[in-house]
Amino acid sequence: MDFRRGRKREDPEINLIPFIDVLLVVLIFLMVTTTYSKFTELQITLPTAEAEKAVDKPFEINVTVDAKGNYTVNGVPVSFHSVQGLAEDLKHAAATGPDGKPLAQPAQSPVVIVNADQFAMHQMVINVLEAARVAGYDKLTFAAQTGGKQ
Repeated sequence: MDFRRGRKREDPEINLIPFIDVLLVVLIFLMVTTTYSKFTELQITLPTAEAEKAVDKPFEINVTVDAKGNYTVNGVPVSFHSVQGLAEDLKHAAATGPDGKPLAQPAQSPVVIVNADQFAMHQMVINVLEAARVAGYDKLTFAAQTGGKQ
């Protein structure tokens, strides 16, 4: 007994309205539960070092770089125009003593100590390293805090 003899069979159809309602609820749930965070810079702190003091003190050139881009060589502010200019400042600091007077015998290879602020840009430190290379100074070291003092 087939009662549907003269009628055509309807094709199954997906009802999209409940499907869209469910997707909107899931979308709202994901938007509410997701946390958005934007990292503009990486916060780091300088490393700490535990080392004994050296017995003999070599001739040193202290180069300081602050977060604003200012350079000092042995406490004397210098303006940075190029790496070559900074190299000339390093050579001048090697030819003069701590008191600012010219040395009778300039040091052959002073140790360049880079004191960079923790917020100084990486390029500023690279400028100092490149200037030391141009000046012919191959002994470089970086200053770090000792004992975890901040």
